[in-house]
Amino acid sequence: MSRIGKRPIPVPQGVKIFIGAELVVEGPKGRLTVPIPDGIRLEQRDGQLEVLRDGDQYAPLHGLTRALAANAVQGVSAGFVRELDIVGIGYRVEQKGRVLILNLGYSHPIEFVLPKGVEARVERNTHIVLSGADKQLVGQVAANLRALRPPDPYKQKGIRYTGEKLLKKVGKTGAGGK
Repeated sequence: MSRIGKRPIPVPQGVKIFIGAELVVEGPKGRLTVPIPDGIRLEQRDGQLEVLRDGDQYAPLHGLTRALAANAVQGVSAGFVRELDIVGIGYRVEQKGRVLILNLGYSHPIEFVLPKGVEARVERNTHIVLSGADKQLVGQVAANLRALRPPDPYKQKGIRYTGEKLLKKVGKTGAGGK
């Protein structure tokens, strides 16, 4: 049995759940839908959502569906946050509406348009806080921002997740050739 799939999902106050061909979760932070695969059933009892499967051949989808449903419930009630730090001399970010303007050492500033469903807050010109209801979307936007200038293992410059540990590599040493 799937250990993750068997755990019930607590539904907080203010969150409404509609079960049909897909799971629709509404809350103060927004509305999310989760597809329900064949062989998986959802039941709501006593303020909890339970994910059940019709047979052992649906075991891989059991835990997946439960995890996606739990993320949707948490997203519409509390939301998800990802934080990024920009490290480097002259590297900075500025926000104009839904556009982040990043100066990352290239010959031109990079304009990054935030997708619908993700909010950004810029602190101290070098700290970005992304938030939203959809865990996958917030994580993907953070990964796309990080990919603009990944952390350099030699100089430790670039965009990194807050708290991310980097291994510093030692550069070339030696007397050089003649």
